[in-house]
Amino acid sequence: MKSEYDLTKMKSRRNPYAKRLKKQITLRLDPEVIEYFKQKSEESGIPYQTLINLYLQDCRNTGRELKMSWSS
Repeated sequence: MKSEYDLTKMKSRRNPYAKRLKKQITLRLDPEVIEYFKQKSEESGIPYQTLINLYLQDCRNTGRELKMSWSS
């Protein structure tokens, strides 16, 4: 193995996985929701942010619709 390499002639290319990277956002959640997922995290050994992401992915994949009714 060489002690130094000349990378000036190397062609760059885009990261093929860049589209699959997670994006950081700010999301406001109720403390009870965070506590629920933290509890589930302790039970499963999976980080709570990963659990939230997995749950949202499951909603997307199964086409789960939000059921809400507003009282008047």
